[in-house]
Amino acid sequence: MLLLLLFSLSLMLLALVFNSPREIGQGMWIIFKSKDNLITDYMALASPGAALFNAGIISMLSLYLIKRSGANLSGATLAAFFTMAGFAFFGKNLFNSLPITFGAYLYSRLVGVRFNTVILSAFYATGISPLITEIAFSLGFTPIKGIAYAYMVGIFIGLIFPLLSSRFLAFHQGYNLYNGGFTCGIIGMFSLGFLRMFGYNIDSVDIISTEYNLNLLLVLIGIFSTFLLVGLYQQNWSFREYEKLTKETGRLVTDFTNLYGFGLTLINMAIMGFISTAYVLLTGGSLNGPILGGIFTIVGFSAFGKHPRNTIPIFIGVYLALLLNIYNPRSTGSTLGALFGTTLAPVAGRYGPIAGIVTGFMHAGMVTNISYLHAGVNLYNNGFSGGFIAATLAPIFEVIEEVINEKKRKREVQS
Repeated sequence: MLLLLLFSLSLMLLALVFNSPREIGQGMWIIFKSKDNLITDYMALASPGAALFNAGIISMLSLYLIKRSGANLSGATLAAFFTMAGFAFFGKNLFNSLPITFGAYLYSRLVGVRFNTVILSAFYATGISPLITEIAFSLGFTPIKGIAYAYMVGIFIGLIFPLLSSRFLAFHQGYNLYNGGFTCGIIGMFSLGFLRMFGYNIDSVDIISTEYNLNLLLVLIGIFSTFLLVGLYQQNWSFREYEKLTKETGRLVTDFTNLYGFGLTLINMAIMGFISTAYVLLTGGSLNGPILGGIFTIVGFSAFGKHPRNTIPIFIGVYLALLLNIYNPRSTGSTLGALFGTTLAPVAGRYGPIAGIVTGFMHAGMVTNISYLHAGVNLYNNGFSGGFIAATLAPIFEVIEEVINEKKRKREVQS
């Protein structure tokens, strides 16, 4: 908990390095009232300081809710926490996230369960938060009506999300780590269909910054180096059992904190942070708000299924597709497709690197076309795409594996 608190505070303090308190305040106001569907980089929309401060506030609130609810600090909790922090750089803020979280809290009260049993759903449900901003400010309602309608929708989404999320897990059999993204995608698809039916259109956004590469690189190096040192200290300066960790498939539910302890988990989180950052730089991408969101999400899920062996094949597959298709492999959208494409890491972990490369390649095609269904109001677009890819490819790979194993058994019998 202390490390997460220091992480949250460091984001807020770093904001003051980039901008003055006055500029941060002005930027926060811009963030609250502006549409923020994909892709809206808060660093470009407002300022780097405002984006960092917003991420710090969201992180701090998430940590408070974790502590207050009595939730365990597990791999799943770490994944959700860093997802909240990451997406606070492009899409999530207090205004559009609170009603959804409150809806999940109401769900826990209505069904008579403790809030800590649904708190992860409360966090992941905020992936649809841009819909709240759109309804409040972009559909032509008066401010009071817009906010009232938006908050009613947000509370309703929070109420139904825990139910839907648990059911949709069976659709992809746990091979899509961003199950919340698939759930948000379904909700977003229905919501946009309803709005379009009544003549309301939501346009996609492309607001991106490219000028903060060096400064943000230093921030990331500092954070991941700290994680690595703390992890090594807890591991008695050893990588003991790390090779065993990288042999896990990563399929839901694979909690590295329970299996290998907090120290080794932190080491894996740091290593994955460095690998993700290296991918961005080596492919010519720019470090900005959305890219930080992608990197921090990978770091979080490196406590809950991701490691180098099951993610690098996905990176390779996505990048190969980007080299061959019509899209610029250096663009922020393309880079995000690779970073968030690691939601399919369990496929590579279970069926091997070749299957991972094929999966990454297929994901690159799906994710660039599926966002129309929700017009970017689902921040977890890759999780939405990943659900369909996993549900399609996992059974195919399963049959291929069975055929290969059967042929091996026949050869062994004959010999």
